[in-house]
Amino acid sequence: MNRLETFLSDYGARSAVPSPANRMMAAFAHGFRDGFDINLGVGYVNERTIPAALFVEAMQAVAGDPARYRQAFNYGGPEGSPNLIRSMRQFLRRHESGLDETTLASRRLIIGPCGAMSVLEGFAEICPPGIVVTSDPGYYIYLDALERRGFRLLAIPEDGEGLRTDLLEERLAALGDDAARVSFFYVMTVSNPTGAVLSNARRRAVLAIASEFARRTGRRVPLVFDLAYEQLVHDPSLPRPQSVLAEDELGIAYEVGTLSKILAPALRIGYLLGPDGPLMNAMVQRTSDAGFSAPLFVQEMASWMLDGPIDAQIQAVNEGYRRKALAVRAAIEDRLGPWIESLTGGSAGFYFYLTLRTPETHPESPFFAALARGGDAPRVIYIPGVYCVAADGGLREVSRRQLRLSYGFEETERILEAVEWMRRAAEECGG
Repeated sequence: MNRLETFLSDYGARSAVPSPANRMMAAFAHGFRDGFDINLGVGYVNERTIPAALFVEAMQAVAGDPARYRQAFNYGGPEGSPNLIRSMRQFLRRHESGLDETTLASRRLIIGPCGAMSVLEGFAEICPPGIVVTSDPGYYIYLDALERRGFRLLAIPEDGEGLRTDLLEERLAALGDDAARVSFFYVMTVSNPTGAVLSNARRRAVLAIASEFARRTGRRVPLVFDLAYEQLVHDPSLPRPQSVLAEDELGIAYEVGTLSKILAPALRIGYLLGPDGPLMNAMVQRTSDAGFSAPLFVQEMASWMLDGPIDAQIQAVNEGYRRKALAVRAAIEDRLGPWIESLTGGSAGFYFYLTLRTPETHPESPFFAALARGGDAPRVIYIPGVYCVAADGGLREVSRRQLRLSYGFEETERILEAVEWMRRAAEECGG
């Protein structure tokens, strides 16, 4: 038999080797022992937060009203369902502080082909190759995808208020001629993995810095705010996040949102809100290229839910995650306290980010092995910190002692059991 070579693009060649997140999701899907192993890693939402009965009602409403939800089981338009766009605008006016009628009317809203990640991936398609300015640690799934596409990351460390704007200014100024290679800014308003909430002052400062950078370079470099967890700010002591779109004089700021965390990931509804123009036109064309639209009947179901039960759903989801966050934080501090150097998160979304004093947490560490061995003991899955930091950033060493713990998927009792197994693993490692 003749040996034939397989030729791939640079991106294809990099993608032929599964990423850490890819491997972890595959292992969870195929090797996870439900009811025995404990998932603190894969960022699934809790099954009890998914309103399955409402989805049945929504489907019946869509199927039973063909005049309003016309051709709901056919192809849709690439900009998104007009019903969903209208419902989403009304929802954002009620729930996103800083977005008044005038600001919303001056911005275009489109629906992505397959969730918020498809919108984010679209920026990697339509923006020129170059440098992406982001935070460190950062959203490892997206940042890993960007690097496979050949982008270079300029990763800025965060603190308790999110991305550090003093370092952002410093690193941008140090780029020199490379400033011309900055492709876009990517900032999570609630960090995955650390759970840090970008303060309103920081958000305005990021916009001011990005605007000054645009003026200095003569280019309208997009500033992308990822709002994935913004509807899940459940700590009552925190102020409501404020959109800065009304303050965006240059038309560079965009917001990417999702219904995955407050309704269900399987909806695959993600949206992009920002100034109209060539970038938005390109994103709509990309949706068309990817398959015309997100499934239209799903968009119409989402519209029905945004018009009706969504407010009660958000309240219930946040109350549930708040209770879990408080219980899990107390367990972490009680059982892992002697090993903890720092702990962030627990105020929004469903993540804690731990830095341990001595035990290392990377996949080759005894701590990881002790929790992954399985057998008669449950496997405890978490995200190692080494997955979450930039490869050439300054946090590589400390990330070897860090981990992300999700309190989203499992019930509270199971998470507390997992924390106890972590305590045993830390003791076993002699930390």
